[in-house]
Amino acid sequence: MAQRPPDPSTEGYDPRADRNPPRVEENVPGVSDHEPIALRERLSLNRMGTFDWDLDTGFMDLDAGAMEVFDLRPGEYDGGPMSLISRVPPEEGTRLDAALAQALQDGNASYGAYFRVRCRDGTRRWTHSQGRILRDKDGVAYRVVGIVREATGELADSALLRSLQRERQRQTVMVQQTTAALARALSVADVTRVLTGPGGARRFGADGLVLGLVRNERFEIIAAAGMAGDVPDDMMNSRLDDTLPLSDAVRSRRPSFLGTRGELIARYPRLRPYVDLLPTGSAAFLPLVAQDTVIGALGLFSQEPAVHSQEARNLALALAGVVAQSVQRATLFDQEREFATGLQAAMLPRRLPPIAGGEVTVRYHPAGGGRDVGGDWYDVIALPQGRIGLVVGDVQGHDTHAAAVMGQLRIALRAYAGEGHTPETVLVRSSRFLAELETERFATCTYVQADLESGALHIARAGHLGPLICNSSRHTDWPEVRGGLPLGLATGFGQDHFPETQAFLEPGSTLLLCTDGLVEQPGRDISAGIDALSAAVRAGPADLDALADQLSAHLWAEPGSDDDMALLLLHRHAVPGEAATPRLRLHVHQADPAGTAEVRSALRRTLDQWRAGALTHNVEVVASELIANALTHTESGALVSVELLPGTPPRIRLEVEDRSSQWPRRRRPGETATSGRGLLLVEALADRWGAEPRGSGKALWCEFALPDASARSAD
Repeated sequence: MAQRPPDPSTEGYDPRADRNPPRVEENVPGVSDHEPIALRERLSLNRMGTFDWDLDTGFMDLDAGAMEVFDLRPGEYDGGPMSLISRVPPEEGTRLDAALAQALQDGNASYGAYFRVRCRDGTRRWTHSQGRILRDKDGVAYRVVGIVREATGELADSALLRSLQRERQRQTVMVQQTTAALARALSVADVTRVLTGPGGARRFGADGLVLGLVRNERFEIIAAAGMAGDVPDDMMNSRLDDTLPLSDAVRSRRPSFLGTRGELIARYPRLRPYVDLLPTGSAAFLPLVAQDTVIGALGLFSQEPAVHSQEARNLALALAGVVAQSVQRATLFDQEREFATGLQAAMLPRRLPPIAGGEVTVRYHPAGGGRDVGGDWYDVIALPQGRIGLVVGDVQGHDTHAAAVMGQLRIALRAYAGEGHTPETVLVRSSRFLAELETERFATCTYVQADLESGALHIARAGHLGPLICNSSRHTDWPEVRGGLPLGLATGFGQDHFPETQAFLEPGSTLLLCTDGLVEQPGRDISAGIDALSAAVRAGPADLDALADQLSAHLWAEPGSDDDMALLLLHRHAVPGEAATPRLRLHVHQADPAGTAEVRSALRRTLDQWRAGALTHNVEVVASELIANALTHTESGALVSVELLPGTPPRIRLEVEDRSSQWPRRRRPGETATSGRGLLLVEALADRWGAEPRGSGKALWCEFALPDASARSAD
């Protein structure tokens, strides 16, 4: 019969004193009143058990209490820790293993960890394990003994559980934000912008970071944020050794976590001269591993000292993995893009022919984003009789196939132009060439044949933006240039006709050709881009190269266009000693019924720039009559010129030239006559008029005095 324990002191503590707890029926079997309870029974009553783990043999002995904590029955456990996997989920097993491994690595005598057990009915409950590590005389761990206990009640409403939940939420947000930001990064430059931009370091739970990559067997820092100063030059590019933390992480492939700046300096004395640059708190140095290759390392710094928990370490390693994948993807993107843009650049002309009487400059920029390149191109072609051909075009698509088609089309068009064909013939043959290629791509194009000695421009376009002309007075105009369908499509539809338009480039004037990448932005009407280009040319510098750079920077690079861009500028030099006067020249073909209307439209735009006011109507009427006379009574077209002559007052001079030597004759039509009033209208509306011989033909001219400046301002 068991003996009763001795009576306690009368001053003993009784938790029932001064309380009135409810009476509850005992439901613990095998426990009787006032009977002594053995140790294992005591543990079992508190949902606790013991374990004894022999590290040499791998056998772990669990007592009955421990089996109950793990919700195991006899026969479900064979003494091997791996047989606990049925109750301990993998992520929780990783937590336990990491806690023990860290204690072994740090030489600690014990370890502890909270983890969850998956019960037989599928529910999960919190459990706590506490173990003592035993070591032999050589300091090698050989045995772990300890306890496991159910901790669900302990943690249910505790601050620790709430802290764990908040921490997990914070970590989830950090991973989501970092992954989302890096998912949009295409190039290595994009990755560095994400890491060093606003909130970049905070996405990693840090105050500062440094990123470096392995290049040519050396370690090169490519990004830093949140530091007290710039990274020293001798650390921007260094050898892969163990004297610096990031290169050490690359070399060893192991992360390191340090609680204070003092620990960092103690481990890496080479950093001592730069102690002021380093944050005062904790630091983590993480190798970036992608496809089992270390491609770089990431350093995270905090202002406050801290002991990195296992969850914090796991989070840091997970984020480093995200960065590693992003950097590797971005590196491949940069390599592919470099190849593609190099391919396209190789297909563009490397040298421009010398130009007598003027100068030309070109610009090409690949798309601002994405790996694909476009089919935009330009060309400047030396032609017979001192003329030059100017080409700007765009092959459909943004890929290497578009670049390849562009290269073939450019060579074909250059060959046709070099044979001296008219612009229309050049585009017709180019369209047929493209239609015969094994491709479904089409191309838009504008081709200009320019004679800088006379200033004559012969223009044909195929579904492309027409040219802009800026004269010496900085007035800009988009001449109306009729066009056809894009190259390839025109032939496919049997409409390979590209009507030619003649214009003139006066001395001191500049011609601009471009692709739509310069004037078109997503979500914006192209007319707004055209207006912006006109304004930029008017306000731009006189130097041609400076103007090209400014247009590229402010209209293409600054908004960050998603399209590539080709730009060509041709400037005709002013004649030395001759004052440049504002002038417009247009050619009307005899068989062109729309030519007169186009001249009137161009006249209105030009006279509006000269602020001619109400006089514009008179000039339009006279020009229409003179053009009609030339087309009706001669066998040639009409060359129309209008210029602004200086003087007091300034005058507008209109000339219509034809190839007939027959002199105009004034008639006196009757009341019922349907013609013969043209010269009477000219005489009535113009201040002066006359005719003069011109080579094989003649020119009819007339002048109109402009009203004074105040009257024009009132208009």
